[in-house]
Amino acid sequence: MELKEIQELIKFVAKAGVAEVELESKGFKIVVKTQHKSQENTVYVQAPVAAAPAPVAAAPVAAAAAASPPAAAPAEDNSKYITVKAPMVGTFYRRPSPDKPLFVNVGDEVKAGGVLCIIEAMKLFNEIESDISGRVVKILVDDASPVEYDQPLFLIDPS
Repeated sequence: MELKEIQELIKFVAKAGVAEVELESKGFKIVVKTQHKSQENTVYVQAPVAAAPAPVAAAPVAAAAAASPPAAAPAEDNSKYITVKAPMVGTFYRRPSPDKPLFVNVGDEVKAGGVLCIIEAMKLFNEIESDISGRVVKILVDDASPVEYDQPLFLIDPS
């Protein structure tokens, strides 16, 4: 199918007022979806997730003491580690299939080119390989979680 034919099909679908047209032929498939006039003003809003209420401290001193340790946690020095980031948007998997072992665990040694995980994008499973050799220090994403482009996945100690 040529570009001009596709454009004509889109114009026809828009004029006909059809919500969706699917056309399948030898070697290709095209789906054209249009928005109805009744849907033009529809706004979808995701409701915020309610946070669990914080426990009430018995005394202000106890609350201040409890707040001190979390403030010290961000001081952890991650600058010596290499961050492996997601090269695409998709779903992060730590194993090739549910019945197979994990690709890597914290503390495992990895070599350059070794598979760290899989990211599924549009029904394609893409192996994410390590660019460097080193030891896996931290896994920053839960298994079967959605990931964004350039989201940190692993911390690797190259030494």
